[in-house]
Amino acid sequence: MELDGRVAVVTGGARGIGKAICARLAARGATLAVVDVLKDTAEATAAEFRAQGIAATAFAANVAVPAEVERMVEEVMTACGRLDILVNNAGITRDGLLIRMQEADWDAVIAVNLKGTFNGIKAVVRPMMKARYGRIVNIASVVGVMGNAGQANYSASKAGVIGLTKTAAKEFASRNITVNAVAPGYIQTEMTDRLSPEARQAFLSLIPLARAGTPEDVAGAVAFFVSPAADYITGQVLHIDGGMVM
Repeated sequence: MELDGRVAVVTGGARGIGKAICARLAARGATLAVVDVLKDTAEATAAEFRAQGIAATAFAANVAVPAEVERMVEEVMTACGRLDILVNNAGITRDGLLIRMQEADWDAVIAVNLKGTFNGIKAVVRPMMKARYGRIVNIASVVGVMGNAGQANYSASKAGVIGLTKTAAKEFASRNITVNAVAPGYIQTEMTDRLSPEARQAFLSLIPLARAGTPEDVAGAVAFFVSPAADYITGQVLHIDGGMVM
């Protein structure tokens, strides 16, 4: 129970990869702050965890809106008394070829995926600096490294998350706050379930391990970064992709 006594905020924590991250951190003793854009969705997941004897509270925030993120962090501090871990997991896609991409689709993805990560870091860093302890993990993507046709907005947002991670790591290291990123590849989620069979096969053909990853694969990497085993690691990007990008 290496995270016993720690409070972990997971944005987009109500389902998919976020929910798997919550489960893994709770298994190691963390108290959960489950965040979703919809309070009812967050509450349903938090209730599932509480039914298992896990300390979990639901919070609502649109991560693209700074005031909502700041309010959420204040509510976590009031309810839990502390905030030790932030996992910036909330994200969206609005795929389309660049030549036909609507400006609104570009703006929406950048606002949630990149600005949302910035908003999260900025909101939690003051209580973390005061405590002289913090563990921040940002969910990036391998397409932020390799690019992907039809995902100009998503690729740009995740490349930005990687750059933001490295800069934040340098700025906050002196306060014992580590900032790392996990870059998933092809992970079996509701998002990837929408892909055509041809698109799925195209991804699998690039993966040496010849299978899709699972949300639990990503959760394991996040749990490592927030554990004492990673106390001397910051500014790093760990690919969880079955060897897709080497």
